[in-house]
Amino acid sequence: MTNKKIKIHVKNNHWAPGSFPTDAEGEKNFTITKERFDNVLNKFPEIKEKIEVFFDWDEENFKKSILNSDILLAWNFPTKNLKEQAPNLKWIHVISAGVEHLLPLDWMNDDLVLTNSSGAHAKKAGEFGLMSILMLQNHMTRLITHQKNKEFVSLFSNPVHGKTVVVVGTGSLGGSMVKHVSKLGANIIGVNKRGKKTEGCSKTITIDKIDSVLPEADFLYLALPETPETKNLINKKRLDMLKTTCGIVNIGRQSAMDYDALSEKLKKNEIAGAILDVFSHEPLDKSSKLWDTPNLVITPHVSSDDDGNYVELTLGIFFNNLKLFIENKELSNQVDKKLGY
Repeated sequence: MTNKKIKIHVKNNHWAPGSFPTDAEGEKNFTITKERFDNVLNKFPEIKEKIEVFFDWDEENFKKSILNSDILLAWNFPTKNLKEQAPNLKWIHVISAGVEHLLPLDWMNDDLVLTNSSGAHAKKAGEFGLMSILMLQNHMTRLITHQKNKEFVSLFSNPVHGKTVVVVGTGSLGGSMVKHVSKLGANIIGVNKRGKKTEGCSKTITIDKIDSVLPEADFLYLALPETPETKNLINKKRLDMLKTTCGIVNIGRQSAMDYDALSEKLKKNEIAGAILDVFSHEPLDKSSKLWDTPNLVITPHVSSDDDGNYVELTLGIFFNNLKLFIENKELSNQVDKKLGY
């Protein structure tokens, strides 16, 4: 690198329904302010004098600033003619783990590197996953429905020891849940693209073999990114393979599961219960039939985002990569342009 300072454009978003963040609380939690940025930067004194940073909202000053920026730190941004709009741009860091909102990545030139914040969510997601499995094992989705209906029905349960959890997507989110739940003696079967072994799983299979394990599941746990391969993976046919006593959790993306089919199965007591944290349109529309589906708990995409800590965790990943960038070394957390994650 030359002595010229590296310019970083930070693009924050005001909240908007159907976008990110989805509400005012989300905006407070995810905004990268100068104060938050500097607080983490202070831990990297060797970087401080080598960068200049422009903080912006939405696209207020995007065109003008991106023209001479080397790095973009953002969630979304205009991708059309980006090479012409940003001739100096070498690296984009996305503040989320998922990048499906940017797919297909055909707007990227070969020299441009895209990284994500995978790993920032892991600790919180693991605890949420543990809570979800224990809620389902203890019939909490049914008990909440009974409470709404003013029904006092005793539903007894056993420890989760010996139960089978099929976790589809064993990356940082799914893998973090596995570490917690495996300690309770659950039998965990991992499902991922390459059959990569995962700590805490009794076995791991490739995603094309998923039909062979679905009938075994006491719990089906989804932690998938959105890619062409994962869309509608858990369709009605595969939901029909599950035991009627199976509980379902989805913390990945809605697109992986047919929610209409799931809703019908919950209404017919053909699935024991479900906890859904992700929806294609957020906030979930008030007209959605999911609100009135029995034995279903809806959480508003909160499974993996630390309250007050998320920006710090994301910036930790970003600054560690920035050190590598300055040293002309390969960056961590790179998104595969072909796979989309």
